[in-house]
Amino acid sequence: METTSRSVAQAPAAEGGQQFASARRTVDGYLLAPFPWYGLDEAFTGPRWLMQVGTSADGSVEHGSIGHGDEPSVRNEHVSGSPDEPKEKFAVVVTLAANPVRRSADGTGLLEATSVSSAAWLAGVGLLSFTWPGQMDHSLRDDWLEQQTETAWALADDLDGPDWSTLSLPVDGVPAPFHYRESEFGWVLAGSTQQGVHLGAYGRGMSAYGLGFAMIKDIAAYA
Repeated sequence: METTSRSVAQAPAAEGGQQFASARRTVDGYLLAPFPWYGLDEAFTGPRWLMQVGTSADGSVEHGSIGHGDEPSVRNEHVSGSPDEPKEKFAVVVTLAANPVRRSADGTGLLEATSVSSAAWLAGVGLLSFTWPGQMDHSLRDDWLEQQTETAWALADDLDGPDWSTLSLPVDGVPAPFHYRESEFGWVLAGSTQQGVHLGAYGRGMSAYGLGFAMIKDIAAYA
């Protein structure tokens, strides 16, 4: 698929709330983006918080994430809660600039195109960064994460495959199609907007079926 480099797109793993908080970025990086940011629409009235931005090979801001609800820690046997009532309820919206293949700023190479599959990949890896099976020894998590990351990559490359379903969710008040899948770790979805960006999202404990997305009017308000 045409997508961002995996070395750029990988989301950082977090080993709990304290390290997660330290990995969050200020609003400065978001203000540098040449595209609009998206979050859940006004129907969501809970906490909202910045996560971090990602850059392309030439250093320009290419994607970033906005969190909603509980700030997630890595899910294991201590934080997962019950299947019917998980302790953490959150949704993260990933905004990704919709770019074609283009030359890098220094003219020495090409930057890969971005697509809905790119957004699905970012969302899938984002969910993994807050997950590992509770019965797994901590020392094995890196191997598990690498394996699951490759699986997320393959799934994002096959949005028309049997692992994905489709659903319609409002974007700026207008219904839009999304690719959607669930796993034991949570859910992932991806689609596009009319504003030059692709959207990915992932979460646990909050149903994806009732979500709506809207352009953020003032990202500085999140600082």
